[in-house]
Amino acid sequence: MLSNRTFAQLAAAPLALSLAAMVFASPAMGALGGDTSSVQTDRTRLAARLNSALSGECTIHTLTLPNGVASEYARADGLIFAVTWHGPARANLRQLLGGYFDTFQSDNAVAGGRRPRRAPSVNRADFVVRTGGHSGAFWGVAVLPQAAPSGCTVNPLQ
Repeated sequence: MLSNRTFAQLAAAPLALSLAAMVFASPAMGALGGDTSSVQTDRTRLAARLNSALSGECTIHTLTLPNGVASEYARADGLIFAVTWHGPARANLRQLLGGYFDTFQSDNAVAGGRRPRRAPSVNRADFVVRTGGHSGAFWGVAVLPQAAPSGCTVNPLQ
């Protein structure tokens, strides 16, 4: 038979585990569609150096990663309306696309679970992704066209 103390410890264990999971597991906060606060989150999670510069009607936050470069384009109000990446390895698209990652995956799903031979892409009115490259040289650009300010050019190799 369990003592009252042992029973209390067992009953508290799931609660303690749930609280620890909430404290230590931070949700993926993607850059695309987020605000500039996500830039610092991405810098930390992607182990990157950050450089920001004003370009026309937007600010470009360039993250230099151990395996390439990612740039996040922000409007004056802080909304990230585009991300670009290039480098020798595939980018962490779950992190860069945030809430749009599921759309990216579903638009590129194929029957049987095999990868298509074409480069993954999305072509919607509210979300566009172009990717390309080969081993050692990958690139991509994701844009929310309706959110993009005029006078700001998105360059995937920036």
